[in-house]
Amino acid sequence: MKLDTAVLRILALAVLCGGTGQLCAKPNFSGAWKMNSGRSNFAPLPAPDRMVREIGHHGSRLKIKTTQFGQQHEIVTELAYTTDGAKCKNVIRGQEFTGTAVWDGDTLVIESKREMQGMEIVQTERWSLSPDGETLTIANHVQTPQAAFDITIVLEKQPAS
Repeated sequence: MKLDTAVLRILALAVLCGGTGQLCAKPNFSGAWKMNSGRSNFAPLPAPDRMVREIGHHGSRLKIKTTQFGQQHEIVTELAYTTDGAKCKNVIRGQEFTGTAVWDGDTLVIESKREMQGMEIVQTERWSLSPDGETLTIANHVQTPQAAFDITIVLEKQPAS
């Protein structure tokens, strides 16, 4: 039996993409996530006692609601991005900042800039999802005029309620 070239190409692409039938779809971060404090590293900053994140990821739209509990009590932030590289504006605690989100393979890279007390702070987050879709790791590089440091946040997917 002879297969035509188009069918062979589709089969090869499906094999290269893990046979998912989604033809190399990017990871979807939607869900409720809880920080694993034992696997996360906030040094040199104080780590929150607890962190939960609700993510809605539909097409190129990404909405993130993070609730942190710690020394400063409860802090809630809500952010929105598009994964097409368009510049997005968000506000945290009255301060506006701009950011972009783009794909680097299967890793989502979010770069943001804001001014705080006259200093520019630049953050680069690299979001990666485990193969089973149950662990989201965010490697965050923070650059300030005084120093640069890295934070790693490991989040585990929570069952749908």
